[in-house]
Amino acid sequence: MKQRYWFYAKQYGWGWGLPATWEGWCVMGLYLVILVAAATWVPPHRFPGCFAGTVTVATSLFGVVAWKTGEPPHWRWGKDT
Repeated sequence: MKQRYWFYAKQYGWGWGLPATWEGWCVMGLYLVILVAAATWVPPHRFPGCFAGTVTVATSLFGVVAWKTGEPPHWRWGKDT
């Protein structure tokens, strides 16, 4: 059975590109909503430490989801390799 990845690997470089499935788009949308909510409720100019912590936690969780549900990451030089 072929595994269905939520995030495909980028064509060049290391990491993942845009989501490949609706689940991936939902995760990315939730991540963006969290960032907007953090900027609204914990303004970076008033609470820089709290804002940075919120963004760090949200980004780390998003990275873990991409790592678990995306194509295995490795350096890519282009479509042929």
